[in-house]
Amino acid sequence: MSEIAGELARVKSAFAQPTLTLLHQRQAPVVITIFRTAFGRTNNPIPTARLHTQVEEHLAQMRLAGEQDVPTGTGREVCQRWMRGQWLVRSLDEAGHEVYALTSHAQQALELVKNLARDRATLSEHRVATILGTVRRFNSEANPDRTARVTILNEEIARLRAERDRLVDGGELEGATEDYMLEGFTELLSLISALPSDFARVEERFATIRTEILSAFRAEDRPAGEVIDDYLARADALMTATHEGRAFEGAFALLRDDALVTQLREDLTDLLEHPLSDRILSDADRAELRGTVRLVRDGLDRVLAQRSRVTATLKEYIVSHDGARDRELEQTLRQVEAELMTWMATTGPRATHDVALLPARTSIDHLRERFHDPADDVLPDRISAPDPDLAPPVSLADLVMQGGPKLATLRERLDAVTTSLLPVASLGALFDGLEPSLRRPVEIFGLLHLAADREWRAEESVEHYDAVRPDGSRRTFTVPRTPLPDPDLTDNHPTETRA
Repeated sequence: MSEIAGELARVKSAFAQPTLTLLHQRQAPVVITIFRTAFGRTNNPIPTARLHTQVEEHLAQMRLAGEQDVPTGTGREVCQRWMRGQWLVRSLDEAGHEVYALTSHAQQALELVKNLARDRATLSEHRVATILGTVRRFNSEANPDRTARVTILNEEIARLRAERDRLVDGGELEGATEDYMLEGFTELLSLISALPSDFARVEERFATIRTEILSAFRAEDRPAGEVIDDYLARADALMTATHEGRAFEGAFALLRDDALVTQLREDLTDLLEHPLSDRILSDADRAELRGTVRLVRDGLDRVLAQRSRVTATLKEYIVSHDGARDRELEQTLRQVEAELMTWMATTGPRATHDVALLPARTSIDHLRERFHDPADDVLPDRISAPDPDLAPPVSLADLVMQGGPKLATLRERLDAVTTSLLPVASLGALFDGLEPSLRRPVEIFGLLHLAADREWRAEESVEHYDAVRPDGSRRTFTVPRTPLPDPDLTDNHPTETRA
């Protein structure tokens, strides 16, 4: 194969990746916009029903805005097409609910679009200095010559010492220009925006391993121990032999070092508080930089959760499938073989016997759900009668004061007021005019009960009831105002009775 043919094959292979198939279609702007709006920068899982509704609403708004290349179909159908394109993945969350999440391919496409939409830095002093510093640091850590490494470190130490001494002696503090800060923030945001897709790739690798393990267990063409050994070898290779795995291990080691995490937070805070940052960074860029540590933690949590699911699959197979099902099947086959040998010893070579493919079902009219428990027939402990002499003395008046409302007395007072020539305006005024023994808080309920029986309606305004407790303390209650009927308009008035 010629050089140009090989290069063409590699380019075609790249265009066959889901990342470029997403960006290469006509509806790519619409799909990318919906992904960015629904999932944001953190790629938090979204419940399936909610995403279906959001997709339908977003597509309807785009049609109203005049967009022509809009996917057709319901939100569910559109999401299923995106799943077939390997841009969405559907799984179960910790609560057992179905959720959608972006694949690493979709996140990589979002990252590329985001970088293209952001103002890119051109060739500048900052970029060249970054390249020189990266190469110098890389060489100091990878150079196999001991003398060369020591020389590089000595030069760096001398440079840093000279700069420190200059600043201590009062030398001029050179500030960064706006262009330098812009280029630095752009490169930093580009590095941070690549983290979600890196974590998603590791998570997808573990999901693929889990699917292959389940398929190997169901096929039963290999011993369980061989399948488990294969998983352990692949998991170890994923963390050590792949770029994503090594990045995950590095991020995990970073978060285990509290000093490094603290240093990262402090450095980001200092950069965000720089005088020039307000003119360079938008609110979204500030939020992205401020949430860097949380972004790394969320990505690690999702990867660890996916790895835990693989481990749980192995545990479930070892505990239940291999320990119970296989042994029961083996015992059953041994019993069948023993019975077959016994039957062959007493029959001829052409003897036949009808055997049902499935065992007959047992007909049971009723199956007991609860069985006898001797603890239910144990008598409870006898109640010991207290000594009457030890009981505190209680008078009849005390019992009456602690009881319910005196409905009979209250009814007489109401009848007297409704037939009197000196009417009372409301139920609260009647209560305030009673003697203290009839102004307990419980008597308020008695009056309201009697008023409800007589179908007296309360107003929207309120009035205060000054109640007196049996111990002499007072408390004021706010109750809807209930006006009393006018005696001149009732049938109980003596004048109307004589007429």
